Amino acid sequence: MYRSRTCSRWSCVGAGLTACLALVAAGTLTAAPSAQAGPPRPAAVACPDDLADRARCYTGQDTHGAHYAIAVPDDWNGSLVVHSHGGPDLGTGSDPARSLDDLGRWSVLVDEGYAWAGSSYRRGGYGTRMAAADTENVRRLFVGEFGEPRRTYVHGQSWGGNVAAKVVETYGTRRGPYDGALLTNGVLAGGSRGYDYRVDLRVVYQYYCRNHPRPSEPRYPLWQGLRADSAMTAAGLRARLQECTGYASAPPDRTPAQQRNLDDILGVTKIPERALESHLRFATFTFRDIVHDRLGGRNPFGNQGVRYSGSHDDAALNAGVERFGADPSAVRDLSYDSDLTGKVTIPVLTLHAIDDPTAFVEHEAAYRATLQGADRDRYLVQTFTREQEHSELSDAEYANSLAALDTWVRTGRKPSPGSVSATCAAFDRTYGTGCFYDPDYRPSPYASRVEPRPGGLRWPAMTAAREKSWSRVEGVGIAP
Repeated sequence: MYRSRTCSRWSCVGAGLTACLALVAAGTLTAAPSAQAGPPRPAAVACPDDLADRARCYTGQDTHGAHYAIAVPDDWNGSLVVHSHGGPDLGTGSDPARSLDDLGRWSVLVDEGYAWAGSSYRRGGYGTRMAAADTENVRRLFVGEFGEPRRTYVHGQSWGGNVAAKVVETYGTRRGPYDGALLTNGVLAGGSRGYDYRVDLRVVYQYYCRNHPRPSEPRYPLWQGLRADSAMTAAGLRARLQECTGYASAPPDRTPAQQRNLDDILGVTKIPERALESHLRFATFTFRDIVHDRLGGRNPFGNQGVRYSGSHDDAALNAGVERFGADPSAVRDLSYDSDLTGKVTIPVLTLHAIDDPTAFVEHEAAYRATLQGADRDRYLVQTFTREQEHSELSDAEYANSLAALDTWVRTGRKPSPGSVSATCAAFDRTYGTGCFYDPDYRPSPYASRVEPRPGGLRWPAMTAAREKSWSRVEGVGIAP
């Protein structure tokens, strides 16, 4: 049976949960004095509208500069959800509004009686291990202020799913502070393979459009995403995409050339039309952040050996598309930072929209293969829904998923996709947002959606042994 902790650090142990919560509400529950000065205590703030009059909310900034938000419901059940947000955001510093915004988006978890804590991370830009460390930091801050929860779960969505999965592998040992993980619409293939379809988009787009960069502009290798000193904005990128493909226009308003370019780009990359702009934005601005700001100008991406298909003229495309090979040291550092080993020892439940246009559902196939490769798939249950969005799923499903995970942890009885689906209706009677589970769905292999690079078919992409070996290399990974 999976371990379930008690309130061992609560000053009111033995008084019962009701009495404990009363003491929390009265503000008498605080951490023991520390020999060293810690970060400032969380400051009380107004909760998001969805939680007004039902919870107490706090914000603060940790010693690394990461802003965070905390919510404790009036009817707290004694357990905590620690949230890892998606992105990554590309601002230079920590965004004080981000964690409060996330609290509003996932207020359903507080409605279900869980305390909630989320970090905005200490800086913008890519850094999965950094984000995982900041997620763990906000958990520790919560414990220092409110005591050890009965159970602690980590939740992550989108890139935050990758971050939360890294939290599981780094801090979620059998005797560690986390009892389980909920990963929703997660980018679970990791960084060294999880962005290959955006590499393909970057080069295929330029082959057809030739405006990013234009012939009159300074050239740079496309794996950079964008040259370091470029002043291009997201609006400027959208204008170039519209110029080439007419993607924002109704089909009758596109020129024949635009429609042909759009058909070819979508046919080759398998990216949904409605998400084309966001993927190209990532392959431009986030790639620039990864290459120039995190890897010192080194290239972690390659497309040598990839055979592109699905266009009007595949032979011409493959003969003319830009090709490049990755720098092994850059691949190592990106892989060490973001790839997953499958080294899991606590229950992990995933929820993924089958038609997610951003983190393709095949990411789940990569994650299952990763855990199977580590002989840890007994800790994994994957569920899928017939939804079509990436950033937000049904509140009833979030509540149901967390309840299923909590039951698994408390009882040791592993659920099935069918049993998780069956319990959702009870939550939908409260939230009315729908239950869209498809308990029989299984995603196709990752390589069916994303062209594999030579040697890129085996999972995990980074084994635990390789992670351990790389950890001994001075300066390995991405600096926080």
